[in-house]
Amino acid sequence: MFIGIIGGMDRQASKLVDIGRLAGHEVQCHTGQLNGGATVGGLRTLIDRSDVVLIVTDLNSHNAVRLARRLASRAHRPARLVRRLGTAQFAALIEGWKTQSVTPLRAGGDPPRLSS
Repeated sequence: MFIGIIGGMDRQASKLVDIGRLAGHEVQCHTGQLNGGATVGGLRTLIDRSDVVLIVTDLNSHNAVRLARRLASRAHRPARLVRRLGTAQFAALIEGWKTQSVTPLRAGGDPPRLSS
């Protein structure tokens, strides 16, 4: 499964990618900064590629959160807003998806249910 993470701490990105890889997923992070066309294009591309989108609200601008939600909705990608996303919380999310016996979208299954 391809997981897109938008916002959060840059220094956490490599740890989140490693956690996802160890669980058999591909993870890509976007800072959520929207200071130009290239960053907006990168955000759109990330969401289009993602099976699931996690949007971190604590360190993300309101505009970035709004845009990410809109892009995820238009791309028919499940999105979850999280206030913060640390390594323990991310690992717990992935583990929760495993217990739901979720098949990734790209393999023809339904996306993970993103309950709050």
